[in-house]
Amino acid sequence: MRGDVPTTVVNLTVHGIGPTVRQLDPDEDSAWVEVEQFDQVLDAAAGRPDVRITFDDGNASDLEIALPRLLQRGLVAEFFVLAGELGQPGRLDHDGVRELRRSGMSIGSHGWAHRDWRRLDAQQATEEIVEAHRVLTEIVGEPVSRAAIPFGSYDRHVLHRLRQAKVTRAYTSDGGRARPGAWLQARNSLRRDLDAGWISQVLDGRPSLPLRARQVAARTVKRFRG
Repeated sequence: MRGDVPTTVVNLTVHGIGPTVRQLDPDEDSAWVEVEQFDQVLDAAAGRPDVRITFDDGNASDLEIALPRLLQRGLVAEFFVLAGELGQPGRLDHDGVRELRRSGMSIGSHGWAHRDWRRLDAQQATEEIVEAHRVLTEIVGEPVSRAAIPFGSYDRHVLHRLRQAKVTRAYTSDGGRARPGAWLQARNSLRRDLDAGWISQVLDGRPSLPLRARQVAARTVKRFRG
């Protein structure tokens, strides 16, 4: 796969790295990894065109820990930021978002306030899906048109709202591999208990036929449920 044009890709999702400097949401610590674990993942991803790295939540560790390590390995990543949390303790601020972009990273939206997009009223939906993109576009000075769905929670109404907002790519938390150009992209979240075995399985393993069938069925249900 190295050096080849991939037919499928593995999208990885990073949340927080290293010491926590803010109050975490319930169960959020399960997606927080140690610096050494993060280094292992980056070393495995380096030189692999079939591996994409994304970040959710706009944590300060994106800039302080992740960015220098990405640059050291010649890697690029996409950072999905919570527009309504910018400048809060432990989060990126406006200058941090701009620095990521100046360093060659991409910026996307993770919404406004980390709400479940299946449970929004009309005003909240506008804030999460429209206003967040507008604010981030102003910050980086260029269109921000990609989104990562909070909690991976979506249905046909969420997908319709994203398409109406002219989102050009939407990322989920469905797991498994994805087609490189697909509008809806499955991702694999780094977890607190990841090790070399997990990295190898996610990057190089192939799920069994029954597991692939279950993954496809689960995604289909999400895409069409109301």
